[in-house]
Amino acid sequence: MTPDSRAAGSESNARGAFRDDLALALRLADAADAHSMARFDAADLDIRTKADASYVTEADLATERAIREILSAERPDDAIFGEEFGVEGDSRRQWIIDPIDGTANYLKGVPMWATLIALAVDGIPRVGVVSQPAIGRRWWASEGDGAWTTIGGVPRRLHVSDVSSLEEASVSFQSISQWDEVGRLDDLVRLSRTVWRDRGYGDAWPFMLLAEGRLEMVAEFGVKEYDIAAHHPIITEAGGRLTAFSGAESLSERSVLATNGTLHTPFLDFFSPDTATESAA
Repeated sequence: MTPDSRAAGSESNARGAFRDDLALALRLADAADAHSMARFDAADLDIRTKADASYVTEADLATERAIREILSAERPDDAIFGEEFGVEGDSRRQWIIDPIDGTANYLKGVPMWATLIALAVDGIPRVGVVSQPAIGRRWWASEGDGAWTTIGGVPRRLHVSDVSSLEEASVSFQSISQWDEVGRLDDLVRLSRTVWRDRGYGDAWPFMLLAEGRLEMVAEFGVKEYDIAAHHPIITEAGGRLTAFSGAESLSERSVLATNGTLHTPFLDFFSPDTATESAA
């Protein structure tokens, strides 16, 4: 068991309905870290191209297999939805897994990638773990028990920022190409001229920075359920809000807007078609 796993049990004072599921999710992250780190930055890493032109490595496959093996043994009645091996089982309780979020970084030896583990019940994520072992960080949450991380081995409860104006906000937009592909490039430029600071940090890390109170907004397009499910409990338990770009409480609309909560409606209004039209006039 890692220090993060011990901290979750002893320091976060978890008493909610999902305490045991969170403990399991943290053990799943331990197993995932062992498999992913064993092949990180390996010169002979096996890399293949999937049908959608994205990359998959031997580590993606091995990591997801390791998670599935543990779930099959300990939660045989639960369903699983993983990026690499799809859906298994039919249950109102579904584990949603991205074994390596940021495979392009992983295969290039860039340490900004993570394993994402969520438990959704009736379609709502109740437990989330984001483990980023190449930089020695992990974040976790379960419904009703707050969001947590460890910094320097010391557990710390997460809280979003209290920034209340767009002009003071720091945001992450993931990538220019994403916004261009969905016809939102003008919105991104307009955003950069409105907020205090904009950066494309990428993948899971900016969502965790948001939960830590270091950013006020993260937006992304082209996402699947396994890309964002683990973020949901962490951000909401830290006091923030996460929806689709339309404002819908959905994981399946292929977009995500995460904020510190206070600014969620202002950002939704900022990106609405009417506001964009008025700004261009």
